[in-house]
Amino acid sequence: MDHLPPYLFARIDELKGKKLRQGVDVIDFGVGDPDLPTPPHIVEALVTAARDPKNHHYPSYAGMLAYREAVADWYRHRFGVDLDPKTEVLALIGSKEGIAHIPEAFVNPGDVVLVADPGYPVYRTSTLFAEGTVYEMPLLAENGFLPDLAEIPAEVAAKAKMIFINYPNNPTAAVAPRSFFEEVVTFAREHGIVVVHDNAYSEITFDGYRAPSFLETDGAMEIGIEMHSLSKTYNMTGWRIGMACGSPEIVAGLGRVKTNIDSGAFDAVQHAAIAALTGPQDCVREACATYRERRDLLVSGLTELGFDVRAPKATFYVWMAVEDSMAFAAMLLDRAGIVVTPGIGFGTHGAGYVRFAITRPVERIEQALERMRGLDL
Repeated sequence: MDHLPPYLFARIDELKGKKLRQGVDVIDFGVGDPDLPTPPHIVEALVTAARDPKNHHYPSYAGMLAYREAVADWYRHRFGVDLDPKTEVLALIGSKEGIAHIPEAFVNPGDVVLVADPGYPVYRTSTLFAEGTVYEMPLLAENGFLPDLAEIPAEVAAKAKMIFINYPNNPTAAVAPRSFFEEVVTFAREHGIVVVHDNAYSEITFDGYRAPSFLETDGAMEIGIEMHSLSKTYNMTGWRIGMACGSPEIVAGLGRVKTNIDSGAFDAVQHAAIAALTGPQDCVREACATYRERRDLLVSGLTELGFDVRAPKATFYVWMAVEDSMAFAAMLLDRAGIVVTPGIGFGTHGAGYVRFAITRPVERIEQALERMRGLDL
């Protein structure tokens, strides 16, 4: 426990709560939780399924076959990836759960896990739970926030059992070319490394960009697994439903851990997830249009204020360079009642950045920009 840091977003909630108790009107760009509601047809599917007593019992450990078939169909139509729903798809209680448990299946005490820095904090903490050793791969602006695999020392690569990658990326909002995924497959094959790709943001894209799946890459199915989620795509963060897809051996390893830890996802939620994956996708396009409008407003306003900030092609995050992430975030909260996430919370290489989650309406973004104009920035 001494090696586990406080969870970043729990700490942000504490600081935000303190300001709220003081009566401050807080504008929260911290946690990436969509403010848009879950589409009605998905809610209705849940309601119908929840009323059926057949769904009130323990669910399947691996997930309903109908849900896994819906995932496989979605992957085929969306990415052109063929999956066997029985052996290459596993239901998750949200992708975070899968990310947290996968090292338990493949990482022994002392094994090295390659983790992006900055990166989603759970990559690091899940490694620590498995008593693995974290090796930080710097994500630098000059490299397009892609890790430089050639810079990983040979002795580290030889000890590595797993690598976490995540594109479209949280927190930097960077996207990866297909050539990068090809490089990852080659690297993983050479060193016998399990690749875990977190693809939770593949559907939140702009300006004609379409994010690929890592599993589209030749050889990826042999050495990798992809964690995906309905949370961001369908505004279902609280529903806790996702999927792990990829190598049958890796999927089976994760499944073996899960059968000893949890009892599966509620069947009614899986019925709702089927409705999401197989139903109309207009809701996804409409959400992206909403985020694009917010992105453009925020990026334009921050640029006018003199900040170095780029409009992302994907995710609902804006990654902005500052001198000191903690000092800047504290200043915004104290003087303007604005919550942003300090980049240092994602790793040491995030120290010069803050992250805005554009999960607030245009009106609140305008208010935040107006407050920032009143500060000496």
